[in-house]
Amino acid sequence: MTRALALHLAVLAALFAAQFLLPSYHHTNIARIMVLAVFAMGYNIAFGYTGLLSLGHALFFAAGMYATGLGIELWGLSAAPALVLGLLAGAAIAAATGVLALRTGGVSFMIVTLMFAQAGYLTILYFGAYTRGDEGIVITRAARSIGSLDLSSDTPRYFAALALFSVGLLLNLALTRSNLGRAMIAMRENEERSRMLGYNPFKIKLTALLISGLYAGAAGAAYAVLFGYVGASFATIQYSILPLLYVLLGGAGTTLGPFLGALLMFYLIDISSGYTTAHLFVVGAALLILVLFAPKGILGWVRDRGAKWLP
Repeated sequence: MTRALALHLAVLAALFAAQFLLPSYHHTNIARIMVLAVFAMGYNIAFGYTGLLSLGHALFFAAGMYATGLGIELWGLSAAPALVLGLLAGAAIAAATGVLALRTGGVSFMIVTLMFAQAGYLTILYFGAYTRGDEGIVITRAARSIGSLDLSSDTPRYFAALALFSVGLLLNLALTRSNLGRAMIAMRENEERSRMLGYNPFKIKLTALLISGLYAGAAGAAYAVLFGYVGASFATIQYSILPLLYVLLGGAGTTLGPFLGALLMFYLIDISSGYTTAHLFVVGAALLILVLFAPKGILGWVRDRGAKWLP
């Protein structure tokens, strides 16, 4: 546990130092990566630790984003209570989805969550008079402040994203070491044996999905405030697949895997798009190589090669 905690604190220290050491071009990029990594952490709790393959997490991300954006735009909330509202919206939608979707399993669960996410996307378009559909809502700079802290400025935005990421990462580490975390892993490895030992699979999976939605809602809410935009595109299937790709690339069932995957995927697209318009081909080729040579992701491969202490 000491080595694992030291590694996580070292990552956070490196991200803190990056604000002062890297060129300004990277500040917004890394802030965006940290927010998306929180989203991927939530996905990893459901998929990597509990074995719930979902294609509906865009719904939870968009719920947090729209609850925050509409709270500011329509109801006149300030940024702080709007952020809390977004966090709670993600958790509430995830819980409601889980109550119904967890009556299924495996591929059926994946399809049902996809249907819920698609229904959420169509609902956003249907109520376009309020949500503004694909055009989206631009949150004014004045509304993106907490007290005297202007979250539309580069430095406050970076440290706000770092604060969110730090809390999410350390709570994730604590969760994996808790009794609940061990029960989630037991569900992933052998649900029937876990049931025989007295665990309630439905309760544990629903709890995992609720926590996952809490992370996704927090990420969506933070994205709305930090980057000032809320749009229907964030509710599309692309934003259900992205966290899955981040987790698979970095390592499913590892606490740092979502961040590593988000970081590598973001810069892989950013760098390759500067050389070719076929940057998605480069991404696909990288994922193909990963599946062939490191099917457990980068940190999963590292853990299998001797770093058994990696959480």
